[in-house]
Amino acid sequence: MYEVRVISVFVQNQPGKLERITKVLAESGVNILGFSITSVKDFGVIKFLVDKTEEAYKALKEAGFTVALNEALGIEMEDRPGGLHKVVKFISEKGVNIENALVYVEESRHKAYFIFEVDDLEEAKNKLES
Repeated sequence: MYEVRVISVFVQNQPGKLERITKVLAESGVNILGFSITSVKDFGVIKFLVDKTEEAYKALKEAGFTVALNEALGIEMEDRPGGLHKVVKFISEKGVNIENALVYVEESRHKAYFIFEVDDLEEAKNKLES
């Protein structure tokens, strides 16, 4: 298990917003490893796992986006049927509530990573490491 940082971008739910965000990241030399989109009516949150977190955060902020960095946990898992179930079962059995999540699969398809946000990072780490 390891700690990672996820970038959250808060945007109006309009055509072209994702294109603008990905353009800023591309022009900054930031590679997107994974992302998720959640929307509620007129607004949404786009969460990114990237290779250069600080650069991405700075570039998006300078481009006028409302951006936050969120601490998250990552667990390596097998990239096979049932791999995700095994990891979330472990997390559930430890009493940790997953608030947000995404999965990153390596290009080799040998490893995958479950990246998840929790309410209390330290408490979750203690529970999962016990």
